[in-house]
Amino acid sequence: MEFTFDLNTIWFILIGVLLTGYAILDGFDLGVGSLHLLVKDDTERRLMINSIGPVWDGNEVWLVTGGGALFAAFPHVYATVFSGFYTAFMLLLAGLIFRAVAIEFRSKRPSKRWRNAWDIAFSVSSILIALLMGVALGNIITGVPLGADKEFAGNFWSLINPYTVMVGITTVALFMMHGSIYAVLKTEGELQKRLSGWVNNTIIFFVIMYVTTTMATLIYYPHMIDHFKDSPALFLVAILNMLAIANIPREIHHKREFRAFLSSAASIAALLALFALGLFPNIVLSNPNPEFSLNIYNAASSQKTLNIMLIMAIIGIPFVLAYTISIYWVFRGKVKLNAMSY
Repeated sequence: MEFTFDLNTIWFILIGVLLTGYAILDGFDLGVGSLHLLVKDDTERRLMINSIGPVWDGNEVWLVTGGGALFAAFPHVYATVFSGFYTAFMLLLAGLIFRAVAIEFRSKRPSKRWRNAWDIAFSVSSILIALLMGVALGNIITGVPLGADKEFAGNFWSLINPYTVMVGITTVALFMMHGSIYAVLKTEGELQKRLSGWVNNTIIFFVIMYVTTTMATLIYYPHMIDHFKDSPALFLVAILNMLAIANIPREIHHKREFRAFLSSAASIAALLALFALGLFPNIVLSNPNPEFSLNIYNAASSQKTLNIMLIMAIIGIPFVLAYTISIYWVFRGKVKLNAMSY
């Protein structure tokens, strides 16, 4: 693998870091939402929502920042993806909106029917968001039809095939596992015991989907492992990923929920690192015409723009990190219900 540590590569890495931060932080939000309907009691459902209540909107800052960085650093990618995946992005936005409204409105009235309706909206939108994100990743792996003008030449239904749906379901399973661990971390008593039992089920669900998707990738999309053949040292990332996943049930068994959560976060980071290593230096693969693929050079802004943006990122990222850390520190500990709760 030819690797030049220039501004284009730095921005490929930075955007990857921002989107990984989003996947780790909003991933457990979406996981809690996906499991929400499995909790039947109203008080327990309020505990589930309030476990993410103080942080869910702040977590989405990472998605906005990653999208903004993509727009400025690789505008051709932003234009092609957002116009080509327009219907998919509208569905994603609808999911984000319904999820936010459901959290805010659910407890405004005591009516059981009212609360059940918003519970369904919250859970379905959480699953939909995770599924669409996985389908998008699947399409980046398979490649999408691009023309010489860098425009998407397909339609919404051309983005849906068995492999991309499989990646979508794997993403849902991953976030369910991540969310169940976070819920165990934030709850106590009988609800925590029940959630602890769910963790192993979500791990089994994720491992089955992970192994199946990996096999399909190796068989049908072997270009994703070319760099690993050229540089065997990169296989260490795959080993670290497996170790992180294997460590989760061990930590749960010893009731070390925070360590289990860190292992889950590490597995998400390692999975996205494997994805990025397989893709580099491309950002959007063109299929069937790979010469039209968008990469970190033909889709990038000018060197002057990338340089100015890097200076802004060096100044701004510490503020985002400080905000994120301070919010989690203030709202640390087990979730409690009070008059201000959702």
